[in-house]
Amino acid sequence: MTAPEFTLLRPLWLLALPGVAGLAWWVLSRARGFGAWDKVADAALIKAMAAIGRIEGAAFPLAPIVLLLVAGLSVVALTGPAVERRDAQTYRNLDGVLFLVDASASVVGNERWPQMLTMGRFGVGALGSRPGGIIVFAGDAYVATDMTTDHRQLGQTFSLIAADTVPDKGSRPERALALSARRMDEAGILAGDVVLFTDGEGLGAESLQHVAALAGRDVRVSLVAMADLSAQMQTHARVGGGAVFTLDQTDELGQWLAQDTAARLEKADYPVLFWHDLGRYILVLALFPMLLLFWRERA
Repeated sequence: MTAPEFTLLRPLWLLALPGVAGLAWWVLSRARGFGAWDKVADAALIKAMAAIGRIEGAAFPLAPIVLLLVAGLSVVALTGPAVERRDAQTYRNLDGVLFLVDASASVVGNERWPQMLTMGRFGVGALGSRPGGIIVFAGDAYVATDMTTDHRQLGQTFSLIAADTVPDKGSRPERALALSARRMDEAGILAGDVVLFTDGEGLGAESLQHVAALAGRDVRVSLVAMADLSAQMQTHARVGGGAVFTLDQTDELGQWLAQDTAARLEKADYPVLFWHDLGRYILVLALFPMLLLFWRERA
């Protein structure tokens, strides 16, 4: 069994520790001896007077030291020491991928259509633990496969897409993008990918508006181009925070989809999904030294 990973969620708080340590040194340095008398009086005289009870030894500065100890423990707690959750892999499934496949006549009838299907199956194989789904579109958009971690099923669905899969004529990628946003919401995806397989037909201002909306909710939009790259494709990828891939870039697509999903969710302000913050327990530990402040010596 491997040891859990450890991290600090808020490491900048470590900058406060030297200040606490310096303050503690200053308090202890001033607590030595009998105030400042031991610096100006004869050492033997001080020792003799202490022996006959004429002076008392310097009291240990309990209260300041306890408060400084509590401050130090509080700073350590605020740094957010954390261990990786055992169920972190489950939370990673909140980062999903939707493949939007243009099944219009101009795409399915193209001689490079089998190559596009192969590209899609290769993308499915790179998902790792991420769930994926497929939306097919032409004149309208439909869910072919809902979000699932059954990647074998996804690959088989890619193989079954044909000219008669979508009865509606035309090419309306904006409808597929709008449907993908709804499916992301329904599946509870916090940060995901949309990959649009297209020949560029139908891309325009309306589809670009949907791409911007997806990017605004931490979903990257990338494109797989059947034909040569166009300015519209480049613009959609740039607005969507994604990339454009040609049909001979299977490795690049796989690497793009296999990126560290934990890092992406953490950038989206969800690190608590992966790490168990131990700071609260350290704060409870800091309460115990404070009990010493209630200590009273007998008169």
